[in-house]
Amino acid sequence: MDYAAAFKASVARVRAEGRYRVFADLLRKKGEFPKARYRAGDGSMREVTVWCSNDYLGMGQSACVTGAMKQAIDDVGAGSGGTRNISGTTHYHVELERSLADLHQKEAALLFTSGYIANQATLATLGKILPGLIIYSDALNHASMIEGVRQAGCEKHVWRHNDVAHLEELLKAAPLDAPKLIALESVYSMDGDIGPLEAVCDLADKYNAMTYLDEVHAVGLYGMRGAGVAERDGLMHRFDIIEGTLGKAFGVMGGYIAADSVICDAIRSRAPGFIFTTSLAPVLAAGARASVEYLKSASHLRDAHQERAATLKARMKAAGLPVMESETHIVPVHIGDPVLCKRITDALLDEHGIYVQPINYPTVPKGTERMRFTPSPLHTDEMFDQLIDALQVVYAKYANAKVA
Repeated sequence: MDYAAAFKASVARVRAEGRYRVFADLLRKKGEFPKARYRAGDGSMREVTVWCSNDYLGMGQSACVTGAMKQAIDDVGAGSGGTRNISGTTHYHVELERSLADLHQKEAALLFTSGYIANQATLATLGKILPGLIIYSDALNHASMIEGVRQAGCEKHVWRHNDVAHLEELLKAAPLDAPKLIALESVYSMDGDIGPLEAVCDLADKYNAMTYLDEVHAVGLYGMRGAGVAERDGLMHRFDIIEGTLGKAFGVMGGYIAADSVICDAIRSRAPGFIFTTSLAPVLAAGARASVEYLKSASHLRDAHQERAATLKARMKAAGLPVMESETHIVPVHIGDPVLCKRITDALLDEHGIYVQPINYPTVPKGTERMRFTPSPLHTDEMFDQLIDALQVVYAKYANAKVA
């Protein structure tokens, strides 16, 4: 076996499809978000404007967050020193879980090292706890949810995206007394649409199913206190498990679930992804809690965020750019070809100092490649002007060119 050749061939296939990723070497400029320093391949450094960050509100640069992190590292040092079961549960973790439970109006919350692990570990473990469980998963659920469902090892059904009639057909076919779980997202981050939350809850009541809601692209951003779309729509109490992240609107790192205390207790007692991994560093827990607490009363930031997204969509449409329909803060621009998508984003970075990543397969289906813009309250009108001008120049130069 020529091991090296196998790895090279694997990478070559990705390159041949035009979806090979090149990491951008960035240094964010503290206090100047969304500005960053970009180190090019020749070693030179120049300033760029970041347009694709999931730090949706710039909280990773907020003084209340960085201040809490500085205080924590001076208090207890860097790492947690172990798993949650073995010396890795600090008071910072306990306080953060209480804050998250309060945010979602649940009895308890459970921290994980990332949103991916929160989904994967929880869904996989539910399949072990509930014998005969049937999971119903939306077709566009995140890869972490798909992996968790796969590892659950139970019967599963994928319902067409946001199609509650199809979901009901599938639910009807199962015995009423069979344990069931319906899993979906609130905000789907590639298209910017919202799941049919209330209709799903109604079906769950009708067919005796549990509900699992991924709010990672909504926490901090929607609802009176930033608990997500379920809070905005008055539905938090109807979801058995709400999953979120600390690495997007909250601006730090980590993931969590919020649910009844008995559910959280069962997951923490059975999930390998929780039991056997070092806990979040206390400094991260401290920063995340400061962010969560601040955003509970920061409606002005959420309002500004929605205004910026709506303004960018309107300006792109007025400029004749192929902005896709979106009912949320996500601003996707259709390209439809992986090579062209990378060519355009490279030109924006190299020629105009605008950083936005190409979104290619497997993140989105082939033929739907796009750029995904995420304007924050800190993106100014001047930045909007620069972006629209650059997009028009780049489109005129590349969009109609033959893709090699």
